[in-house]
Order: sequence, then structure tokens, then C-alpha cells
Amino acid sequence: MNSVILNAATRLLVSLLVLFSIYMLLRGHNLPGGGFIGGLTGATGFVLYAIAHGTEATRAALRVEPQNIAMIGLGVALAAGVSAAIFGDAFFTGQWLFLGATEDDKGLPLSSVLVFDIGVYLVVFGSILTLVLALEEEV
Repeated sequence: MNSVILNAATRLLVSLLVLFSIYMLLRGHNLPGGGFIGGLTGATGFVLYAIAHGTEATRAALRVEPQNIAMIGLGVALAAGVSAAIFGDAFFTGQWLFLGATEDDKGLPLSSVLVFDIGVYLVVFGSILTLVLALEEEV
């Protein structure tokens, strides 16, 4: 598209949508949201960028092929599931690590569930962009 307003606004909107998608990813741990909706929101920003600037500029902005992002996400999600087997639990059982834990303070809780959500985020983000960019290039 040759819209000056859309071209100018897209740079700000992509940043805001990606930032909001990361917020949704992290919020989904205890509230509605998570990797799926975060990935959709982040991909929406780059779809808007593709509409405004074209697929070549979008691929250049991503710096990594969307298919590779999806495959990395699949590996991260699988690693989160397999991590439970290392500790002798069932596949995809949540594992918790408390960073900086002392007797008085629990520390910062990190879980394999968050790692799984990050993997889902990357799979959805990469898959949606792969499909949209392929369809856009067909036209």
C-alpha cells in the first residue's frame, strides 16, 4: 500500500502489539492469556507490517524465517515436556525452580509451564506468519 499514514503508524503499532503480546504471554500464567493469544497478537503486528510495507520488508524486519521460529518453538515446548522426565515425573508435569530462595523468602518462581508457553508463543507466531506471508506472496 502507498499510504503515508499507514506506513508511519505501522512502526509504532508493531512495537505496541509485540509488547502487548509479551505481556499477554507472561500474564497467561495465572490469568487468561498465554502463549497462544500472545503469539496471535504478536503475529498480527507483523501482518499489519506486511500489509503496509510488503513481504520482503517484513522478512527483513523479522531477520529469521517464520518457519524456523515455529520449529524453534516446537523444540522449546518439547523440551519443557521432557524436562519432567529428568526428575522422574510424568511427561509435561510442571517443574518449579525458585531463584534466590532463602529460608525467609521463596525467591523468584520459574516453571516449565512458562517455558512451554514460550514454545507455544513461538509456534503460533511463526505458523501464522508463514501462512500469511505465503498467501501474500501468491498474490
